[in-house]
Amino acid sequence: MDFSKSVIPAHLLGDRGSNLVVINPGSANVRIGLAQQDAPFSIPHCIARHTTGANQSPKRNVQDQNLNSQVTTAQHVEREKAYDIIASLLKIPFLDEEVVNNSYPRKMGRVDVLSQQNSKKESMLAWTDVFQKSSSSSLASESPSHKHETSESPDLQEGGSTEKPQTSESKYREYICGEEAMRISPTEPYCLRRPIRRGHLNISQHYSTQQVLEDLQAIWDWILVEKLHIPHSERNMYSALIVVPETFDNREIKEILSIVLRDLRFSSAVVHQEGLAAVFGNGLSTACVVNIGAQVTSVICVEDGVALPHTQITLRFGGEDVSRCLLWTQRHHQTWPPIRTDALAKPIDLLMLNRLKESYCQIYEGEVEAVGVVHSYEDGLPPGSHKTRLTALNVAPMGLFYPTLLVPDVYPPPPRSWFKDYEDMLEDTWHIDFPRRTDISDGLYPGISNPLQMWDNYSYPSNQQKKEDNIGLAEAITKSILSTGRIDLQRKLFCSMQLIGGVALTTGLISAMEERVLHAIPSNEAIDTVEVLQSRTNPSFVAWRGGAILGVIDYGRDAWIHREDWIQNGIHIAGGRKYKDSYYLQAQPMCYINS
Repeated sequence: MDFSKSVIPAHLLGDRGSNLVVINPGSANVRIGLAQQDAPFSIPHCIARHTTGANQSPKRNVQDQNLNSQVTTAQHVEREKAYDIIASLLKIPFLDEEVVNNSYPRKMGRVDVLSQQNSKKESMLAWTDVFQKSSSSSLASESPSHKHETSESPDLQEGGSTEKPQTSESKYREYICGEEAMRISPTEPYCLRRPIRRGHLNISQHYSTQQVLEDLQAIWDWILVEKLHIPHSERNMYSALIVVPETFDNREIKEILSIVLRDLRFSSAVVHQEGLAAVFGNGLSTACVVNIGAQVTSVICVEDGVALPHTQITLRFGGEDVSRCLLWTQRHHQTWPPIRTDALAKPIDLLMLNRLKESYCQIYEGEVEAVGVVHSYEDGLPPGSHKTRLTALNVAPMGLFYPTLLVPDVYPPPPRSWFKDYEDMLEDTWHIDFPRRTDISDGLYPGISNPLQMWDNYSYPSNQQKKEDNIGLAEAITKSILSTGRIDLQRKLFCSMQLIGGVALTTGLISAMEERVLHAIPSNEAIDTVEVLQSRTNPSFVAWRGGAILGVIDYGRDAWIHREDWIQNGIHIAGGRKYKDSYYLQAQPMCYINS
């Protein structure tokens, strides 16, 4: 049973959740849904726009492709060293060992994947039909109660045809969002854009601020209309709760709020932090949240419902890097078919690699191999299928602990020169006296006469620094927890690690993480036990679910920003209502959950 349903009374979930849209933006996917839904829609966070002057091919099929995409010699050497270290740990052959002649017996490791799942993941992707459909032939939109995490499924059938209509009235679609955008043939006059990359707005000399914000608005508006069936005329009846990544800066958060309130026309909005929302999503009050996303991994500690900003560490790698590493591993072992697979320049290849990773990659000792189907998507040709043996399937996910294997700097974060916003939106917000809810009895606050008393001695670092390291996952977790400085809290956090994100579903990752975190703790620390807590909600969208819980409980009404106030005043120093960052959320929701 969904944890939120055991916490939130049914009438609250139905009444408040029916007009609350929860938005959790990520670098590769955006999760959007009504709070009353069991699961959000998870849509690839990209848009392909038709390029004008269509007589010529677009200069770029992907807006930010080939950005430092060549692996240097030094990086290649470091990658091979990391492979050999992992091979020693997993007891598999090193890179330079000859295994073709079966000089020793090869053991086939377990691949515990359901055949149904394999058949789904191995289904061939079809090129997207880029021409407008007549109203009579358009496909019906999906129901908001859709519980799957993927979208655009009607176009995924094997052998789908994408031949161009032979009529003079055929018109290109102005823009295409989500997975369909990733399945557009490179020969078509479209340019793919990703408005968020590596945990930040993807602003660069090739991708202006205005373009990024316009693309974000277009993607979210398309999802609201096509998936949630919320037209513009009814937006004033809905509120939005935005679950933002820890990597976002103040200006990014303000731009997102402007899109939601000014452009998408929601009546009100509130912002919560992703790590803290994940804690609420699993019904916890204290945890070390390890969020392994597609392009960024973040670690942050939460104590008694309060995120500790000085414990935050950002790692510049994620699930897409594991997918690229899987391709490199297969090519090195010469098991990949002779096809031109390019995960950076051809988004459809990245989709295929992600599916192979989800189906086959897992962490086990010994050789892990499987027979899978690889697809080729050559320019101007129909997709092809290639049955092949996949080997060393346990190596790529180990790159999370040895990031030089992943070569994450192939796709560096956007430049930070855009962020020259010195306004401190967090100033003087955490000690504001929020009104006590009259509908909650004193019995729900056991031992706390004033839920805000815990804030009295809490200091706030005026210039918050977001740490970014090139260390592995185990070292990052250890560094984050030890930075709390209190042995009692450290022991509790090491036994309350929460693993979220799509990569968290990798078989064997939890035990590998526990073992390596234990070894990463310095010998002079009096800690001898580590544990990853079992997630009560699907790790892929637990932060979204936590945001829905926070919104339905509606514990801090003054934190909500109304559309009129935002458009007229925005957020500025010494001016009335200010954005209240969820680093310093009140403790009332935890009291509700624990009561």
